[in-house]
Formats: sequence, structure tokens, C-alpha cells
Amino acid sequence: MKYWTVISAGLQRKIWRTGLTIASLTVAFMLFGMLRSVAVAFTGDVDFSGDDRLIVMSKLSFTDPLPLSYRERIRSIEGVEHIAHREWFGGTYIDRSNFFPKWPVPAEDWFEVYPQFNLTEQEKRDFINTRTGIVVGKSLAEKYNWKVGQKIPIIGDIWVKEDLSNLWVFDLVGIFTESEDSGAYGGEDQAFINHSYFEEARAYGKGTVGNYVVKVKNKEDNERIAKEIDKMFVNSINETKTSTEAAFSKMFAEQVGDIGFIMNSILAATFFTMLLVTGNTMSQAVRERTSEFAVFKTIGYSDKIILSLVLCESVVICTTGMLLGILLSYIVFFGLSSDLSAFVGDITFQYSVILWALVASILMAIITGLPPAIGAMRLKVVDALRKD
Repeated sequence: MKYWTVISAGLQRKIWRTGLTIASLTVAFMLFGMLRSVAVAFTGDVDFSGDDRLIVMSKLSFTDPLPLSYRERIRSIEGVEHIAHREWFGGTYIDRSNFFPKWPVPAEDWFEVYPQFNLTEQEKRDFINTRTGIVVGKSLAEKYNWKVGQKIPIIGDIWVKEDLSNLWVFDLVGIFTESEDSGAYGGEDQAFINHSYFEEARAYGKGTVGNYVVKVKNKEDNERIAKEIDKMFVNSINETKTSTEAAFSKMFAEQVGDIGFIMNSILAATFFTMLLVTGNTMSQAVRERTSEFAVFKTIGYSDKIILSLVLCESVVICTTGMLLGILLSYIVFFGLSSDLSAFVGDITFQYSVILWALVASILMAIITGLPPAIGAMRLKVVDALRKD
């Protein structure tokens, strides 16, 4: 491009200012890549064909329990391969900062529904046969230096025992690993408690569960099975709402608010600020080079070329920041994906974000570069030289 020398010289005239502007845009687009991926995941439609597990919860709220008697009725539906249930236990291990999910689950069925959680056959038998048994993920065991055979004390904050004490002591009978790229909810940073002991010992809520996890034989039947389950309990005291595991994970995270709206609001505020920063940079760059543009016009540069040169500088700044930001967001998102999956399931970097980022950078370049470019285009040589 024959005008690149002129554009490059303009960008390098105040190298620190240009560099800091690009750095600011890089941070903005890094946030864009990460937050927009999360927002897309939370605002997208439910894809029933994507999971081989369905979550059955109360239609009113995921905090409302369901009767344990629903288990066999759901199991009888054609296409259901396995069914298990779970309950949020809460509780504290030594200190409140030691947070990790704890779930009372049926020891016989849980690892059939989640075959990607790997236990030895002996550990599975011990979990089934040990009344106070608990199994934990490998990363959790390594974090607290737990060994099989150790007793794990948990102070209950939701559930108390029949004697009204809140100290629960469990026997660690197994440490499970997760198959690579399994996409299982929670990963190795959680613990599973033998539901039989929990059901027997808790002071209230007996005969109920938090939600059911249904493993289907064929993912293509997900939508049909979900509708059959909800139809089975329609107009009952405990109506159900059945969704995919991914949809449930996102809904669980949204208890803090509308995640998609929060992400988009942060992005809107960030980009409004960046419009001001980039616009100020381009305005200063043009004002400082008034005499240069006058000389360009004197030697034959047309008004359209002057307009194009200023716009090109703006485009180079914005697109460079965009490319660096999206690259960094991909790297950071990849590193955080395992931590995110522990709370909201499998969220991946959305490649459609790259296209949106490109469009955003071009629009930003036009919005911030067009006013000073028009000013440079309309500049009169005599007035410019007089100011200089």
C-alpha cells in the first residue's frame, strides 16, 4: 500500500500514546472475548440434542425438593437408561473458605449415571456398603491432603441431624478421577456422600431429593423424554421442569442474577469508555499535525485521501487492539474453563465472538476516526499555516 509510510509515520509520531491506546483496547477486547462467550452461553436456546443427561427439578424453583417416590416412575419411561438423584448439602470443612460442592447421592446408581467419574470396583463397593461413606475428587483430595480411610468432619449449615447436632463425620472410602474432556458437571473438585446415611440421619426433609439426574439411551430422545416426565407430574403438588444438564448448570449460576445481562452491561460500559479514549487519541493526533496536512494538500493530496489516511490510522489502532485482545481472551478462557465448569458446566470460547469483535473494532474506528478525519479533510491550507 503506497500510503502505508504516511500512516505508519502518523502512528509513530507519539509512540507512547499510540501504544497505550492499543493496550487499552487490548484489555477491552480481551474482556469482550471472555464475557461475550459467557453471555452467548447463558442467553442461547436449550439444545436438547447436546446432552445424554437430563435434570428433573421442581417447576417452582431448583431449591424446592421433589418426592423420592418419583424415581421409579421416571425410570419406567421408555428411553431412560439410568436415574440417580442428589441434594445440595452445603456445610463447612474446618473453615468457611474451604468451599467445595457436597452432594448426597445414591451410591448404587451415581457412577452409572456418571461413568466418566472413575473409581475402582473395590471403592464402589465400599461406598455402597459404608453407611457414612464419602468419595471425593482427586484434585480435592490433593488440596487437603486426604487419604482413603480418613474421617472427614463437616459442619452442617443447612442440614442438622435428628439429635439437632450439626457435626457430620464421614469416612473417606474412595478418590475418583475424571476422564479427560468428559465435560462432567463439577469435575474433581466435589464430594459425594452416601445418601442412605444422609436420609436416615437428617432431622427433616426425609423422603425428598433436590433433583433427579436421568441418563438417556439415545440423545435424540431427550426432548421427548423431557416432555413425558413433565407431563407425568403436571397438576400434581410437585410439578417438574426437565432440562439438559448444561441448561441446569447455567440456571444454577444465574441465582446471583441475569448473567447474560450482567456480562453485556459490563461490555457496554467498557466500550463506551474506550470510544472516549480512542476518540481523544485521534483528535489530538489530528490537531498536532495541522501543518502536516496543510503541506500534504499543498503538494497535491486530495481531501478524500486526507480523510482516508486519518481513518486508516484509526482502523489500524482499533484492529490491532482487537486482534491482541481476542488472542489473549482465548488463552485466558482456555485456562479458566476447568474452573468455570465446576460451577456452570461446560462453557467454551465462542468463535462467533471473533466476527463480532471485528465488526465492533471497525465501527469503533469509524466512530472515533470520522470526526477528526472530516476536520482534516475540510482544513484550509491558509488557515492551517496561519495557526502554525
